Amino acid sequence: MPENAQLSDLNDRSREVFRRVVEAYLTTGEPVGSRTLTRDMSEKVSAATIRNVMQDLEYLGLLDHPHVSAGRMPTQLGLRLFVDGLMEAGPVSASDREMIEETLSDDSGDTGAMLDRVSTALSALTHGASLVLMPKQEAPVRHIEFVGLAPDRALVVLVFADGRVENRVFTPPPGHTASSMREAANFLNALAEGRTLADLRARIAGEISASRQKLNSMAAALVSSGLAMWEDGSSDPRLIVRGRANLLADELADLDLVRSLFDDLERKRDIAEFLELAEQGEGVRIFIGSENKLFSLSGSSLVVSPYMNADRKIVGAVGVIGPTRLNYGRIVPIVDYTAQLVGRMISGRKG
Repeated sequence: MPENAQLSDLNDRSREVFRRVVEAYLTTGEPVGSRTLTRDMSEKVSAATIRNVMQDLEYLGLLDHPHVSAGRMPTQLGLRLFVDGLMEAGPVSASDREMIEETLSDDSGDTGAMLDRVSTALSALTHGASLVLMPKQEAPVRHIEFVGLAPDRALVVLVFADGRVENRVFTPPPGHTASSMREAANFLNALAEGRTLADLRARIAGEISASRQKLNSMAAALVSSGLAMWEDGSSDPRLIVRGRANLLADELADLDLVRSLFDDLERKRDIAEFLELAEQGEGVRIFIGSENKLFSLSGSSLVVSPYMNADRKIVGAVGVIGPTRLNYGRIVPIVDYTAQLVGRMISGRKG
């Protein structure tokens, strides 16, 4: 089957048949027959004519049928073509908007609790599983200290400007001394003021090389060892998942596939990739079926949108996952609107 079918390949009748098949399938989850379409077409055509059009669409790889006597349903390629070229995404309804805004109205300052409520609301609104990637902790570092615990163990104490303190154990270089630890801490604290960990990591990479002659080799090794530990610290983003039971509500659900999806969600693997998917394009992105590399399950779709902080930097993402027959026209604006509101809350902007 051709995989480069375009809307320009379709005449008006073929385009209407294709659109009506997809819309009916997204509503019912069932294959659509030619007789059903004869009642809805804008022009009077016979069921035989519609069947011929469906055969042409099947040849283009846009439609398929589960068995000989069944109607047609869109393929993954067909869904992609529909979403990109024919889908009409309406505005967020007043009731949906009210529910989202009410979820964000509690300005307690607890970002984690707020995003947890957002995830629950998204799941309830879309009847799918919601995913919210919390932002990394971005508070500047106020002070860094190294503490020796044993010949083969040391502690990095990180004090942040927001008052948070993190302790991370790591393996220091052999032969480290109290003097080299002080030198390493002094080196880092001279650079740390006003910088987040991400900023500090970027700066240190060049500074160690430039200052190696001034910095004791043992202290430089301590900095490098401690730096490696920061990459896996507790400031990493956290993925919130809500509404997994919604994926079982569909009577047509393949339990083995859903179970596979649950396994992936429970492991919360490739969280960084989830954010990377959102960062690759502005606004809402839609991944249909096997386009979604985040999960091993191929029979699902992911609708995801990033949100930004006050510096217009992407710090997290919100999304909905469900069967490929998601109501994209409704869910896309909900995800987009939610991401915008979360961004405003995170950055402290009003409006």
